[in-house]
Amino acid sequence: MTARSLVLASASPARLRLLREAGLDPTVVVSGFDEDSLAITDPRELVEQLAVNKAKLVAAGCTDELIIGCDSMLLFDGAVLGKAASTRDVVERWQRFRGRTGVLLTGHCVIDTTTDALVSAVGETTIRFGTPDDSELAAYAATDEALRVAGPFTIDGRASAFVDGIDGDAGNVIGISLPLLRLLLAKLGVQVTDLWS
Repeated sequence: MTARSLVLASASPARLRLLREAGLDPTVVVSGFDEDSLAITDPRELVEQLAVNKAKLVAAGCTDELIIGCDSMLLFDGAVLGKAASTRDVVERWQRFRGRTGVLLTGHCVIDTTTDALVSAVGETTIRFGTPDDSELAAYAATDEALRVAGPFTIDGRASAFVDGIDGDAGNVIGISLPLLRLLLAKLGVQVTDLWS
């Protein structure tokens, strides 16, 4: 059987790193999808449809590839939080996070462009935030990371020291749930082991 080509419809270096560490070697094609174009109020549906739309845009230019689309947001106090708009926004969000929990939602979509079959799902991981002080928050807000990631926080970067723990899949927080990806691929009749490079 000829190995299928994978395309990651995301600019996220963390997603790409996770896939490569898992033995996969996707090509990256950024969708350019306008995330503000969807008016969906349900947080889980929103992240799933963002992933679907990103994957569909990239799939339109492919003929024999498997397309992976993802999108992550933090569900906190009933609202979804993507990337922070400013350093002040980073500090204000973290002041609210301190000592509390949120749920990191990652929408996943896989499209088989040979059949146009599409599967999607949402991964959820609970985040237990620590209690960084204001000087630590100001230092974090001044980093490149703070404005680049959903929430904004990471468990594999500078903000990892501010997260007391998680309940669920760590990969989902970093950007892609490999167990969920395996299940989605299986629904398309593809074994993840067949995609190992």
